[in-house]
Amino acid sequence: MTTSEQEFAAAKERARTTWDAGEFGAIARLIPAVGDDIVMRTRIASGEEVLDVACGTGNATLPAARTGAQVHGLDIAPGLLAEARANAEAAGLEIDFVLGDAEALPWPEGTFDVVTSTFGCMFAPRHEVAAAEIARVLKPGGRIGLCCWVPDGRIGQFFMLIGSHLPPQPEWFRPPPFWGVPDYVTGLFEGTGVEPQFERSEVEFTFDSPEAAVAEYEHKFGPLVMAMEALGTDERRQALRDDLLAYFQEVSTTDDGGHTIVCAEYLVITGEKAAG
Repeated sequence: MTTSEQEFAAAKERARTTWDAGEFGAIARLIPAVGDDIVMRTRIASGEEVLDVACGTGNATLPAARTGAQVHGLDIAPGLLAEARANAEAAGLEIDFVLGDAEALPWPEGTFDVVTSTFGCMFAPRHEVAAAEIARVLKPGGRIGLCCWVPDGRIGQFFMLIGSHLPPQPEWFRPPPFWGVPDYVTGLFEGTGVEPQFERSEVEFTFDSPEAAVAEYEHKFGPLVMAMEALGTDERRQALRDDLLAYFQEVSTTDDGGHTIVCAEYLVITGEKAAG
């Protein structure tokens, strides 16, 4: 292995640990409409072969299966897949869940009619490799539907705030919200036969208060759980909590019921693979 290959392998092992930390299913349940929306946008139909990359606990996988499609969900984190399987079983849905890597999809070229990913493939360390794999397993004429946080949106800023409290990332690291930049994504898919199209959308997160938002993410959102662990001291952890509270107070609004509402912007990426 070269040094870079070792670093990428280590990054993927950290990803497994990170996404299985906390209770990601509780966080995913804050945005259920996103999965339904991407299934509608990609026009998934009964009998089609569908892959949901970095499927998590099944936010898009389950609604895709409800169409009657033959759905496969892949994720790098065993704990998330276990919860996804339980969710599918509870819903009476048959879905093929596979433990695997978005950078090395274990299917032949041209397998799927549709490939989706809701806030998932963007976390693969090598963005261009993940994009190439999505295009590779897509049939000619097949469709993609990806949802990715944008750098200037609420969640993009949230990640940047957490990162500002941690040591610098390695030189090769590109922040996941880069997938929320249309020109960048166009470059990722260049030469793959997929011509992406873009539309910005938004989703609302609802919390009891800004303090509750901080507590929910600290205890249930893997990246923040691991960040708090990495900070090491109570003083450094409290500094991050204080910054997060100020952030949520700044970006949120309050509804008539007194709930804290955070409106988070994301990029919807759709497109088709050239037929020949």
